Amino acid sequence: MTQPTVASRLARRLVLCSSDAELEATLRAALPDTWSMVRVTDLAELGDFAEVLQYRFLLLDLEDTAFDPLDTIDMLRRELMLNIAIVCIGGEPALRDAARLARADRFFERAAAVEVMQQFCNQYDW
Repeated sequence: MTQPTVASRLARRLVLCSSDAELEATLRAALPDTWSMVRVTDLAELGDFAEVLQYRFLLLDLEDTAFDPLDTIDMLRRELMLNIAIVCIGGEPALRDAARLARADRFFERAAAVEVMQQFCNQYDW
């Protein structure tokens, strides 16, 4: 197993968990220059525990049907036991309630995705 480097730990990066290429393009256009984003539909694509831990936060598309967002939350919280921020975008009230019970952190309307991403990038810009 390779160990994370100091440089990789200092990198400002986030995960977009969505299959929506249009949402990704919109967010990338507004992403601060010092940040990078990776889009996945399966957390396993990110690597092991040490790799996932290095992301500052995760934007989770609750409206995506290509994967189960609740499984994603479960994977982060119960299986990997990570406490990175899970910021949910969109979703019906019942799904938001289920995500809240699964221990997602924050919930915003899809129209606010860019503003929310920028706020969290500013907050996690250490």
